[in-house]
Amino acid sequence: MDILNLNEWGLDAKAPLYIAGPCSVETPNQLNTTVKDLASRGFKWIRGGVWKPRTRPNSFEGVGEIALPWIQEVKEKYQVQFAIEVANPYHVQKALEYGIDLLWIGARTTVNPFAVQEIADSLKGVDIPVMIKNPVNPDLALWIGALERINQAGIKKLAGIHRGFSNFNDQVYRNSPTWQIPLELKTRYPNLPLLNDPSHICGKRDLLASVAQMAMDLNFDGLIIESHFDPVNAWSDAAQQVTPEVLEKLIQDLQIRSTSTENPIFQSQLELIREQIDQVDREFLETLSRRMKLVEKAGEYKKLNNVAIFQMERWKKVFETRPEWGTALHLNPDFIKELYQLVHTESIKKQEEIMENTGLQKEK
Repeated sequence: MDILNLNEWGLDAKAPLYIAGPCSVETPNQLNTTVKDLASRGFKWIRGGVWKPRTRPNSFEGVGEIALPWIQEVKEKYQVQFAIEVANPYHVQKALEYGIDLLWIGARTTVNPFAVQEIADSLKGVDIPVMIKNPVNPDLALWIGALERINQAGIKKLAGIHRGFSNFNDQVYRNSPTWQIPLELKTRYPNLPLLNDPSHICGKRDLLASVAQMAMDLNFDGLIIESHFDPVNAWSDAAQQVTPEVLEKLIQDLQIRSTSTENPIFQSQLELIREQIDQVDREFLETLSRRMKLVEKAGEYKKLNNVAIFQMERWKKVFETRPEWGTALHLNPDFIKELYQLVHTESIKKQEEIMENTGLQKEK
């Protein structure tokens, strides 16, 4: 992808980009009061929902295009730039007509390649920054596909927004961060600006600071975060919004860490630690290889005795004991469970290959 970094956008890539504003534009007074407060605290980029795609009908879905003249007014009054979500070509047309400075494509739109392509077609010949939120479900290919479609329309000022992923098992976050997915995206496209959306990850105000700090620790390029002058009475997502005053304090408290250092002692020690990690990884893979050879041996033994691959009691024992062993070794038991799910899947695959070589009937 042919993508411009934030410096090439005309922004300072060394300083995080902060985009703040209400979940939804509600009234002229709500917008004016919130933007005035944010602008007075140094926020130059404002966000606000005009059209709000909701999961269920009869929810507040935004006031629509009547908000666009209000946005024009606060842009001129407070000398700020404004970002809104678009979900179809009509939204793009109206946003361009009213001088919106930045567009973003939401998670529910990213999952639909047809919708993304329609938006891409409507952006041909237009020079405007576009940010794309990750899809609702943890699918990196869909996220990349949406970025590629918009990029192929000629948009070079392109960025990703990490807003977390739907996970009904998560008891802490509204949307699980699943940090490895945005980090993989950044690994593949280092030039791509990547922002974090702690509001939609958290769903609750009290978690915002920790998630925002994690994003900064992982070298994200900025935050897009919801702020409302009266968040308790917000028309949508009231629980995750904060006042401009609280947001200013949250930003001030963030520790922005250096991505590198010229300190030779630090570099020497870090290199030594990395060499030790490499050695442990080699040993780990050698151990994993030995385990798989034992799995194959067990598969051969099952084949000779006409025994099914999957043994429920054995798997229950493994799945119960390994997290316990991990906890005793100060490892996260949830991580160990995920690890052994992968190991189990690969083990079944290995034994399937052995069974298929003989035509023995498999039972699962």
